[in-house]
Amino acid sequence: MGEDIELAVLFADVVGSTRLYERMGDQRARDMVSLCIELMRNATEQHTGTVVKTMGDEVMATFPSADDALNAATQMQKQIMGHTQLRADGQPVAIRIGCHFGPVMTERQDIFGVTVHTANRMTSQAKAGQIIITEATVGRLSPQWRSACRLIDNAPIKGQGNEVPLYEVLWQADDVTSMVRAVPLAADHAYARLMLWWLDRELVVDEQHAILTIGRADENDLVVKGSLISRLHARIEFTRHKFMLIDHSTNGTFVRAANGEESFVRRDTLQLKGSGTIGLGRLPEADSAQTIRFLCQ
Repeated sequence: MGEDIELAVLFADVVGSTRLYERMGDQRARDMVSLCIELMRNATEQHTGTVVKTMGDEVMATFPSADDALNAATQMQKQIMGHTQLRADGQPVAIRIGCHFGPVMTERQDIFGVTVHTANRMTSQAKAGQIIITEATVGRLSPQWRSACRLIDNAPIKGQGNEVPLYEVLWQADDVTSMVRAVPLAADHAYARLMLWWLDRELVVDEQHAILTIGRADENDLVVKGSLISRLHARIEFTRHKFMLIDHSTNGTFVRAANGEESFVRRDTLQLKGSGTIGLGRLPEADSAQTIRFLCQ
């Protein structure tokens, strides 16, 4: 009998393994792939994960938390990229990693469900040396790891109507250090909480609730109906002490600051500052039932 639980599901595979066999020969390439699998298995087990199965040049693993998954993924990337025995024609062998956090069904030491498919899809979106994760995974991360993630694209997932935001994890030391240093230390736009008001609702975005989605589909955190509003119209994300409005819509999002300055964003990102109003697909009007008010604190 299967059991439903929530886990971080991670896939990692060797990039270009077919070409590796062609260039290095069967035995040497097989030894390299086997060493990669061993290093990926060790990283998984050292960070409270479980290797569910290996499939040729690929590992599927589960972790109890998103942080555990990224700790393991980072170790995999570092150890494989830096290993002296994992070089082909002078170039390091590379892996790519994808991860998604969500419900899975466990049965006979295997896992099934949409989460598994989504995690595998993240891997297919990753390039050599990348770690790609979903928004759901970002929402489960500690602030330290969340600050090392950046939105890079949207991609369709088979069986799901909407595109899924893709995040890259900046795992290399130089990238992570630069991200941490980018956190404002002065009072200049270093916010801790965003208040939103729409009709009789009040919502908060902060470190504990770092992502808020807005659109006409019922699964959004803030559901606003309208002919110009997309199913997933936009989301607001708290990252590095800033509130970023990320538009996913067809008609774009308008922001009017308290001083009257107007901004428009479509399929792009805009930082929210101070206070003002947000209009989905149209300019925000004071008497409109679709206008959202905001205040950064």
